[in-house]
Amino acid sequence: MTDSNRAGNIIKQQSDYSAFIPNPLPPDPPVRMEDELVRLLSDADRALGKLDGTSLLLPDPELFVAMYIRKEALLSSQIEGTQASFIDLFENRNDPTIANHVRDVSNYIIAMEYGLERLKDLPLSLRLIREIHSKLLFNTRGYDRNPGEFRKSQNWIGPQGCTLQDATFIPPPPQEMLKAMNDLEIYMMTEDNLTPHLIKVGLIHAQFETIHPFLDGNGRMGRLLITFWLCHKEILHRPLLYLSYYFKQHRSDYYDLLMRIRQQGSWEEWLKFFLRGIEEVARSAVDTAKDIVTLKNKHEMIIRNNLSSSSALKLLDYLYTSPLTSVNNAADVLNISYPNANSLIKRFCDIGILSQADEAQRNRNFYLREYVRLLQIGTDPIR
Repeated sequence: MTDSNRAGNIIKQQSDYSAFIPNPLPPDPPVRMEDELVRLLSDADRALGKLDGTSLLLPDPELFVAMYIRKEALLSSQIEGTQASFIDLFENRNDPTIANHVRDVSNYIIAMEYGLERLKDLPLSLRLIREIHSKLLFNTRGYDRNPGEFRKSQNWIGPQGCTLQDATFIPPPPQEMLKAMNDLEIYMMTEDNLTPHLIKVGLIHAQFETIHPFLDGNGRMGRLLITFWLCHKEILHRPLLYLSYYFKQHRSDYYDLLMRIRQQGSWEEWLKFFLRGIEEVARSAVDTAKDIVTLKNKHEMIIRNNLSSSSALKLLDYLYTSPLTSVNNAADVLNISYPNANSLIKRFCDIGILSQADEAQRNRNFYLREYVRLLQIGTDPIR
């Protein structure tokens, strides 16, 4: 088999277009475990192990997991065109466009949490993939595109407005798509002691994106698969790896390398890129987790030195789960009066923990400035 058809073949269809029909995994000939790939695999394994270990040592790991899931959801959705910002996730916006984009992100979070819970009872199967996809697209812009169902028509990838004739890439037609997905399910479920887990999940993600089994949401679903695989194999005990940050930063390389798999069978180049991403993002996540622990300790010390209110530390804990608040919201969360909540918010502003998020005189919002700055790195929408 030549490299050009190592990943599959372009086959002429009856409707006068040609579609790519992928070969089943694993690649044939097998992935060449050359020195650079072995080194990158070792680096990625080490960084991921350190990240997983760090998550077990955090004083409140679920708090960090919730915020990391939000960040991954936002970044993954932004790759698909979502224009919401990190702070939009916590505000009640009147702008219906932003509200719709935030719903995309919220659904990603729901889909991830749902999938992780279902993995306790189900294998990572086509059934579970369809269930997760239905959560991903529920009541969003893609809700009319058969959420939870594999496509029954041909789709294609290319610039907005392009047709089958000038598409950049045409995935397999429906019947071939179903066969490819069944092959992928077999590969995912087959225990393989010879293929390292990180190599296998890199192959699975690329193959899923090539098959493109849904009419919408394939990119987000494919990135979710990475998290589900790592957690299913207990490589990560918590979903703290947000690879979408790396894919967003290197969008051109990401799409180019996926195309090179299809055109040239360049699995090794893709895997090197993928492993570099795991190592880079895992290392960054460890640093961010440590920075957040340090920041929270600093904030607690400031409060103990400046405030005697028993509600102050409770408010701080709440802000680390939802870093934007109003006086009314703080009063509800703490079960105190509006004047007391207003006084507490003002003191938080005076000692530099909170900042006003807008210039409104009424219904003001306040945010945990330093915490938000740490988390929103890299989350500006793609224009």
